[in-house]
Amino acid sequence: MVSGHLSEKKGHYYAVITYKDGLGNRKTKWIATGLPVKGNKKRAEAFLNEQKLKYEEIDSSPEEILFADYMEEWLEIVKTSIATVTYSSYSMMVKKTIAPYFRRRKIKLVDLTAKDIQNFYLAELKRVSANTVIHYHANIHKALKYAVKLDLIPTNPADKIERPRKGSFKGSFYDTEEMKLLLEAVKGTKFEIPVMLAAFYGLRRSEVLGLKWDAVDFDKNTITIKHTVTTCELDGKRILVKEDRTKNKASMRTLPLVDFVKEKLLSLKAEQEENRMLCGRSYIKDFMGYICINEIGDLIKPGYLSVEFPKLLEKKGLRRIRFHDLRHSCASLLIANGVPMKQIQEWLGHSDFSTTANIYAHLDYSSKLSSADALLGGLGLS
Repeated sequence: MVSGHLSEKKGHYYAVITYKDGLGNRKTKWIATGLPVKGNKKRAEAFLNEQKLKYEEIDSSPEEILFADYMEEWLEIVKTSIATVTYSSYSMMVKKTIAPYFRRRKIKLVDLTAKDIQNFYLAELKRVSANTVIHYHANIHKALKYAVKLDLIPTNPADKIERPRKGSFKGSFYDTEEMKLLLEAVKGTKFEIPVMLAAFYGLRRSEVLGLKWDAVDFDKNTITIKHTVTTCELDGKRILVKEDRTKNKASMRTLPLVDFVKEKLLSLKAEQEENRMLCGRSYIKDFMGYICINEIGDLIKPGYLSVEFPKLLEKKGLRRIRFHDLRHSCASLLIANGVPMKQIQEWLGHSDFSTTANIYAHLDYSSKLSSADALLGGLGLS
């Protein structure tokens, strides 16, 4: 039986619903009405009744639960076992695309077929890339695998699906001359250090902004990548996620602190200490210890870097690329200078060699020349 009542929080009404999910667990959910308390009680009660009717569908036997509702329940189950950013990605896909599609068709979990899922993929391929559909499939497959584990369904219909072929990726990149022009263009700006770290070390945006002073050893001349900063959407709000983790185990790596980077960082460290003294109590303390902060101590945010970097390029008359393409530029310069793919994998922090090879093999022209020379020599044609 679904029950519910109105509650007041910060001057607004909330509908508090208690129901039993399709897995038999008792749940309580707070739902914002968006209505101020003053003069809106009847509208809030109507909203509460609408929500109670909605959750009546969930508060039923496992045989009656809609696949859309099951997907949203699965989200809550995995929430505590995955990273915040991963959960945000799952949530966006399920709540904005997967659940609405299947809810419109009122397909129950027990009635879901491989054809139903395949039809969904075919419909989505008309508006999104194959790679996006592959992400949808990963979510659906995991959720249904869990449903099999709980004996809610006998088999996983997603096992029978033909996934679309993953699209090949070729990142944009700057050549040596363009990189020199870029480094000159960002001198003295707030982009100087982020660009230098991304271009020279091939760091991801999250790794650049997550770099702290305690990760830099000025005595041993090393930089350790071990902390990241990114943003994601959670419960309708954009939040900043700071974590002592990287994209994968290989991404946690130690790189050499070369002289020109060391000089820039030492200069920046002294500048930040001076800014902290000049600003006094007005200095932002939330991001103490981070390298990529502005004059008043505020962290350079991921969104700002992605949006403003292309604008800077346009202003300086440079070819437009994304900030992430500095990572690709780093890889292309390493390849152009004969660095083996295995070493590039370790430098960039890819989880396995195939990732590096798949992305950058088309750039490795020098190895192809070596192969050609070897064949010519072996055949006595050189």
